[in-house]
This record gives sequence, structure tokens and C-alpha cells, in this order.
Amino acid sequence: MTRLPGLIIGFVFTASLTACDSGFLSHNKLEQIKRAGTLHVLTRNDPTTYYESPEGFTGLEYDLVMLFAEQLGVKVKFETPGTFDGILNRIAKGKADIAAASLTITEQRSKKMRFAPAYYEVTEQLIYRSGARRPNDVSSLTHGIIEVAKSTSHIDSLTYLKQDTPELAWNVNDELDTEGLLYLVNEGLIDYTVADSNQTILISRFYPKLNIAFDISEPRQLAWALSPSDDNSLYDEVVRFFGRIKKDKTLDQLLEKHYGHTSSLSYIGNCKFRQHQKSRLPLYQKYFNSAAAQYHIDWRLLAAIGYQESHWLDKAASPTGVEGIMMLTNDTAADLGINNRTDPAQSIDGAARYFQQRIKIIPEQIPEPDRTWFALASYNVGLGHLEDARTLTKKQGGNPDKWMDVKQRLPLLTEEKWHQQTKHGYARGYEPVKFVENIRSYYDLLVWLTEENQIKKNAMDKDSEDSENEAVTIDPAAL
Repeated sequence: MTRLPGLIIGFVFTASLTACDSGFLSHNKLEQIKRAGTLHVLTRNDPTTYYESPEGFTGLEYDLVMLFAEQLGVKVKFETPGTFDGILNRIAKGKADIAAASLTITEQRSKKMRFAPAYYEVTEQLIYRSGARRPNDVSSLTHGIIEVAKSTSHIDSLTYLKQDTPELAWNVNDELDTEGLLYLVNEGLIDYTVADSNQTILISRFYPKLNIAFDISEPRQLAWALSPSDDNSLYDEVVRFFGRIKKDKTLDQLLEKHYGHTSSLSYIGNCKFRQHQKSRLPLYQKYFNSAAAQYHIDWRLLAAIGYQESHWLDKAASPTGVEGIMMLTNDTAADLGINNRTDPAQSIDGAARYFQQRIKIIPEQIPEPDRTWFALASYNVGLGHLEDARTLTKKQGGNPDKWMDVKQRLPLLTEEKWHQQTKHGYARGYEPVKFVENIRSYYDLLVWLTEENQIKKNAMDKDSEDSENEAVTIDPAAL
């Protein structure tokens, strides 16, 4: 009898602990993530998803995940398994919260995991090397080597096509992903591979010998994947998130950021740029570096402006009177105190100062990267015409602070119906749009060409699934 109080106390204490534990476990998936403060995300290193640029981590999937984490008020732990298998198997087994890896929704995958609302549509494309004979249809593929990455939806598409073309065959590469296989096609080491159209758009800028033969699939949708569960809390939050960013056009803005300028550079233009980067740019590198450092501008952006203006020719001139490597007008040069526009040091320094001025006069509420695109547009067409286009954008229900919306209205300044409604009148509004898009493409190429060739490195030295990249944890609030 004397032990009874102790037994009761012990029972109550144990019951309290059990209640605490069960209380934690009773929280739904979303609440558990918020309490833990971390969202676990599986992704892959690829220009379409998540990669480290000179300015930090970026990629469409990265941006989407960081926005979602900001909405939840948590950090993100990114993990990059070495293969598609690693991503698909882990999310199917609930080893992470979300797989955000440019995943195609397929019938087979939907049996093992749960897909969020689609955010983008792609087709699967057969890729071959420029200079080789272009295959016209599936039947013409029987004389070459096709390699595809393991566990991709591309295998499903080829399997479907094989029903009508039994002789169709392909190799499954266990080590390289699609990015790596595109490199092999570019180098002539394999004949063909299959890539999603968004991958082709981005990576073909870096590998100009890649060509599209034809689509091998109907349009397919990309989406995040979650593990199958009776707990709908996280899934419902993801659905709400995508509903919001579609409605307020945040998704459109991100798509424009990552894909909006990718079609502006032709194959010939790409090849010429690479030649000039080797033969001409070194002559002026020190001037770009010096001006960029002094005025706090990325030298590659400044060099991209110079290439758009003159193809890096210091004696360039046009019938309109602009001349020099940065093609400054007489009036602009005089305002900047430049007495010799064909002196590359003066021209580049002056252009850097002028661009810095453009950045400063753009309305304060416009954030990056749109701020830079607006500054480039005003550099080309003038602030007055840019403001006219912003006014038209607002009248038509667009967002005057988003380059995505304003670039659609700038060409209207060539039409009397529209420019007569503006303060500054007619302008060749299509020119600043092309100006900005070209510079964005040249800048991307310069970044890629002047940094370590990460895509090539990934292709030739890809980690296996057992040798994964280290996880990276990022706090949206710190960005």
C-alpha cells in the first residue's frame, strides 16, 4: 500500500510522456513540417530545375520551391540524388516531402506517387547533331544509336512507338542524365537522345550543334510529386500555392525569367558569338573588368551590351552617327565627357556610367531582375518611350512593373492607334525588346563560357546514386 502513490505518480508521468509523443504524432504532415521548420525537397542539378550560378542557386524549380517555403515560413533542405531512380524511389517511399525535379506526369508514376497541379507543358523531342542527316520519322532511327537516361518518361514514349516500329531499339544509360546525353550528341559520341522541350531550349544555347528532329510525344505536363498518403494537408497546401501563383501571374513571371529570352539567338549567331568571344573579347577584357568594378556592374552584362552594340569592334560606326565599341551617340558621349568614342577604354567606361544612370532612374518599386531589363530597354529606346509603354500596359490591365507585360506593349508604339495616345509618340518599340532579349542570351552564354563548364563536368563525371551530392539547406527569409 505504501508504494501506491509512487506507482500512481509513475503512471501519470509515463502517460504524460506518451500523450506528448502522441500529440506530436497527431499533427498532420503540414503541421509537422512547420513545427520542424524544414521542407525536405528532392531535385536534380539541371538548368531547368536547380543549379548554382555565379549569383547563387537558381532554376525554375528552385524559385518555385523557395516561394512555397516562404509561404510556409520554413527553410528548405535540397537533396540531389544521382539518378531519376533515386528521386522517384525516395518520394514514392515518403523519404522526402516533395520531389521538384521537372517530373513528367505519367500513368505509371501516378500509381506510385501523387502529382500536384501541373505548372508547365513540354513535348519530348528527338535530338540529333547538326551536320548529320536529319531523321524524318521513327522508322529512320533504326540505323543510329539512341541513348536515353534511366527511369525517364522518354523510355515510356519509345516503348509506345516500338509497337508500330518493332525494329526500334535504344540503349538505357545508367550513369548519365539527359543533360549529359545532350553533351554526347553535341560531341558526336552518340547519334540521338530524347529530351524534354524545356531542356532543349535551355541547353542548346550552350551546345549549338544540337538540333531537333521531331517530337516523339504529345504534350505532357510537368508537376511536383508527393508521396501517396491519406494525409492531404501538404498536398492541399501545394494546390493552394499553385492556384495563387497562377492567378496572380507569379508563375508566368518565373517562366518568363527562365525561358522568356531563350529563342532569340540563332545557330549562326551562337557560333559567331563563340568565335568572337575567343578572338575579340580578350582585346577589351581589362576595360570591361575595370568599368564593371568601378560602377558595380557584372562585367559579363556590360560585355553583352557591347556585343549587341558592335560585336566587340572598337571602330564600329553606323549611318545614324553612333560609333565605337559601345556605339554611343555624339550627345551621350558629350554628356559623359567622352572626347573619343572609338577609344575602347573611354567608350566602355562611358557606357557603364550611362547604364548605371539608367538603373537609378527606373522607378524604385521595380525589383530585380526586371529592373535590369527595364534599364536596358531605356538604354536603347529612352525612358520616355519606355514610360509610354508602361502606361499602355496599365491601361490594358497588365502590370507596368513587369518586363513580361511591358515587352508585349512596346511594339505597339509603332502603330498610330496606340502611339497617338502616348506622351512621346512613335517609337520602333520592337527594337528594345530584341535588344534586351539578345543581351540576356549573350549574358547567359558569357556566364557559361567563362565559368567552369558545369554541364560538361556533369556529363563526364556523373555521380552514381550511391554517391549523392551533399544536401543544401536554404532559408528563404535570408535571401
